[in-house]
Order: sequence, then C-alpha cells, then structure tokens
Amino acid sequence: MGFRLEGIFPAALLPLLLTMILFLGPLMQLSVDCPWDLANGLKVALAPQAWARCLTDMRWLRNQVIAPLTEELVFRACMLPMLAPCTGLGPAIFTCPLFFGVVAPSLTAHFHHVIEQLRFRQGSVGSIFLSAAFQFSYTAVFGAYTAFLFIRTGHLIGPVLCHSFCNYMGFPAVCAALEHPQRCPLLVGYALGVGLFLLLLQPLTEPRLYSSLPLCLLLDRTGASATSLCS
Repeated sequence: MGFRLEGIFPAALLPLLLTMILFLGPLMQLSVDCPWDLANGLKVALAPQAWARCLTDMRWLRNQVIAPLTEELVFRACMLPMLAPCTGLGPAIFTCPLFFGVVAPSLTAHFHHVIEQLRFRQGSVGSIFLSAAFQFSYTAVFGAYTAFLFIRTGHLIGPVLCHSFCNYMGFPAVCAALEHPQRCPLLVGYALGVGLFLLLLQPLTEPRLYSSLPLCLLLDRTGASATSLCS
C-alpha cells in the first residue's frame, strides 16, 4: 500500500519536484503577480502564525491534507493492487482514474456536483455538463499520473504531496497568461515546464531510486506480467 520507510526521501522529493517542473509556467505567473519579494514571501510561508491559521482552516485542511491523503489511499494504494493483477499495470493506470474522476470530492465539478448545479440552476445545462466533462478529463489525467508515480516509486507519499500541491495551484490559468503584460516569458515558462517534465518523467521515476516496488512484487507472486513500468 506504499507505507514504508525504505526510499522514502527520494519518493517524497523527486515526484514533487517533477510536478513543480510541470507547473513552471503557473509558478512563474504566481511569482510575477505576488505582491511580496522572495525574502518576504519565505518569511510569510515559514511563519508559525501562518501555519496555525492554515491548521485551523477546515477548507485548507480538506484541500491540502484530508482529500489528498484519503483519495490517494483509496484510489491508488487500495484500488491499484486489486486492479493490476486482473488487468495488468498499464490498463490499471487508466482504469483507476475513471473511478477517481467520478466520485473524488476535492474538485468542485465532478459529476456528483452536476445534480446540485442543475438543481440550483447555477448556469445553463450545456455549460454545466461541459464544465463537468472538462474537470472530469483533467482529474482523470491527473489520476493516471499519480497512479504512474505510485507504481514507479512504490510509495504513497509522492502521490499525496503532488495531489496537495496541485490542489493548491489549481488548473493552470493559460488564458490569463495569454493576456498578461509579461505573456512572452510566461508562455516560455509554460512550454519549458512541459518539455522538461516529459524529458525528466522517466529518469526521476526510475524504480532503482526507490528500492523494491511492492506492487511489482505482488504481480510476480500472482504470475501476472509486470511490464516495463517496473524496470
């Protein structure tokens, strides 16, 4: 289920670093729009008072702690070991996020919120379903990514930290970047982040960095093929 101390430090740091590289453009955009310089920003981020406010904010706890931990526990640590022996690792990576996209509560436009939006007439029927389909697609892709991380690292901590980070960042504001006064460097940041992410995806998730992979060992015991994801 991904709970082990062996290889925990690279399993916590490298997937998070990889995800931050993917969000290079949005991070640049956030820093440009931030009213603080780096020193003041770090001072605010590390202040005990700021963390105390966060820990007493139920919305922050839900989005940054409870939702990432519970969703990754259920949909990666519990569901993947059940699906993989039946379907193989590749199909399991893309099957598991379908359940996650439908029922996961952390994003506001999953399908179970469509009923609420229709009930209270929060927009037209077409716009509600279009928004839900877009969010479902984004969440399914993200779920496949964290499933990939879980399999390649053999740890739950990486997917949980990446989930928390993505909840904080939200969906990249590409349209805002296109209209930003500094859109050229921001768009370069977006493109560079995606390019570096694709370039580093395999090296930073190399299984040898994380010792043994419990899910791959499970497949070996059941006689299922482990595929190239385990090597």
